[in-house]
Amino acid sequence: MIHKNSFPRLAHIALILTLTLTFALPASAAWKEKVLYSFQGGTDGSVPIGSLIRDSAGNIYGATQQGGATTCRSPYPCGTVFQLVPPAKQGAPWTENVLHVFQGNANNDGATPWGGLVMDSSGNLYGITAYGGTGNCVLLGESVGCGAVYEMSPPKQKGGAWTETILYSFPTSKQGYVPNGDLVFDKSGNLYGATIFGGTKGTTCDVYYGGQCGVVFEISPPKQKGGAWTQKVLHNFAGIASGKQYGDGAEPNGGLVLDSEGGVYGTTANGGNQGCKTTSSIGCGTAFELKPPTKVGASWTEERIHVFTGGTDGGGPNGGLTFDPHGALYGTAGGGGSTSQGVVFRLAAPKHSSKWVETVLHRFSASGDAPCCPMAKVTLDASGNIYSVSLSGKYFRGTAFQLKRPATHEALWSFAILYTFEGTPDAAYPEAGLIFDKAGDLYSTTKGGGTGTCSGGCGTVFEIEP
Repeated sequence: MIHKNSFPRLAHIALILTLTLTFALPASAAWKEKVLYSFQGGTDGSVPIGSLIRDSAGNIYGATQQGGATTCRSPYPCGTVFQLVPPAKQGAPWTENVLHVFQGNANNDGATPWGGLVMDSSGNLYGITAYGGTGNCVLLGESVGCGAVYEMSPPKQKGGAWTETILYSFPTSKQGYVPNGDLVFDKSGNLYGATIFGGTKGTTCDVYYGGQCGVVFEISPPKQKGGAWTQKVLHNFAGIASGKQYGDGAEPNGGLVLDSEGGVYGTTANGGNQGCKTTSSIGCGTAFELKPPTKVGASWTEERIHVFTGGTDGGGPNGGLTFDPHGALYGTAGGGGSTSQGVVFRLAAPKHSSKWVETVLHRFSASGDAPCCPMAKVTLDASGNIYSVSLSGKYFRGTAFQLKRPATHEALWSFAILYTFEGTPDAAYPEAGLIFDKAGDLYSTTKGGGTGTCSGGCGTVFEIEP
C-alpha cells in the first residue's frame, strides 16, 4: 500500500484548493440545504466523487473515492459504488446500500473511482476507476494497475445483489493511465472518457506517471453478446514541448460532451500556453474539440477552441463543459480572473469565422464572504440560468451558487450564493456538479463534512431547494 502522503500530483491540486482559506461577499437569496446522507468511512465508503445519477423512483447512485476495502495497492483505499433510497415517510432518513466494494488489481478489479456514474436505458451504471484492473502500471515501486472501466448491472429480482463487470482494463500506460471524470454515451452505445496521464505523447507532465499527458478514449461494446469491449485512443495530448511557449493541452479533465455530429468536447487542466499568468509550470489549460474522421480508418483531429492565459479569461479549467440549446459551451476555471480566484465562462461556436469566442460571465473575487475557485462543471436550467459549486465562502467550506441569465445578451449575469456550507456536521468541500430533480431541487456531493469519523468528515450527499 502506498501511503497517501507520498501520493504525488493527482491529489496535489485538489488538496491545495481544499485547504485554501480566502475571504468573500455576503450571501443572498439562500436556499434550504439538507444533508441526505453522511458517509461513515470504512466499509461504508468515504469521499464521494463525480456526478450523481437519479432513477425514476428517486433513488440516487454514486461512487466514493475512498473507503470500502483497505487491501488495494492504489494510493487510497479501494472505494465503493452506492445507492441511496429515499424514505417512505417524509422526514425519515435515506437508506444507503453499498452496491460494490472495489478489490483492486490483486483481484483483477478496479480501485479508487475518480469519476461519477452514467446510466443506460436498462438501468445499468457505468464508471471508471483511477487504478486497479489488470494493467502493468507501477507507481512509486508498487504495482497499482492503470485503471479500469466498469459496469454495475441491477439484480434480476428485487432485493438481489448488483453485479459488477470490468468492461476494460487499461493494459499499459500507452492506452491511458488514471482515468478521470464521468463517462458519456453516444447514440451507438460507445462510451467516451479521458485519462489524466499516459498515452504516447508529452514529456512534461507528472514524472511519477511517466511524463505523458493523457488521452481521450472510446470504448465500444462487442458486436456479439459475450464478446470483449474494445478501446481506441482518439487523441494523445502532447503538452508543451521543452523550450516552447505554446503547445497542446495536457491532463484532460474528463466529463466530456458530444455534439450531434459526433464531435467530442472537453478541457485540459494544463498545457496550451507556457507563458500563462499563474504558478503553473506546464500551461494554463485548454478547451478542445475532437472531430471524427470523414473516412474509415482516418484519425480524429483536435482543435483547441480556447487556450487559457491565466489572466482575465481564466486559467486551469477543472471540470467538463456543458452545452446550451444554441450550441454554446459553458464551464469553470479554478484560477485566473480579476484576482486569480477563478471564472465561469462561455464559449460561443463560430458563425462568421473559424474561431470560437470566449466570454467571461463571472469573475470570483474572494472578498468578504464570497467564494473562490469554482470546482465543477455547470448545470443549466430551462431558462438558461447556471448552477455550480465553489470553494471558500464564509466558513471556508464551499458554496453552491447561481448565475442568472440576463434578459439581453449585452447585460451582466447576476451572481447569487444559494447556500454556504458550514462543515461538520454540515457538508463541506463540494467538488462535483449539481443535478436537478423534477421539482427543481438540486443534489450533489461534498468530499468532507457530515457526521463521519474521518478527519473533517467523510463526505455527504446533500439536497438544496428553493
